[in-house]
Amino acid sequence: MALDVAKKQEIIAMFARDSQDTGSSEVQVALLTQRIVDLTEHLKTNPKDHSSRLGLLKLVGQRKSLLSYLKRTRYESYIKLISQLKLKDR
Repeated sequence: MALDVAKKQEIIAMFARDSQDTGSSEVQVALLTQRIVDLTEHLKTNPKDHSSRLGLLKLVGQRKSLLSYLKRTRYESYIKLISQLKLKDR
């Protein structure tokens, strides 16, 4: 269920701080969000896939911790990111 290279590069280009950025918090949250969306669609068609459900919960936890870090350190960037990804501010 990994992202294909073209989609991943597109997400990185959209959320990167500069041309060399591939691992900033913003990029990581965007990539995790895309994986969460893909896994959610998979689980709608395969409701008994419990191992994927556990993986989804792990990804959501990772994204939550990255978002809380981003909120503490770069609040303006956090607000911009959650508006672009259509996430709720918790």
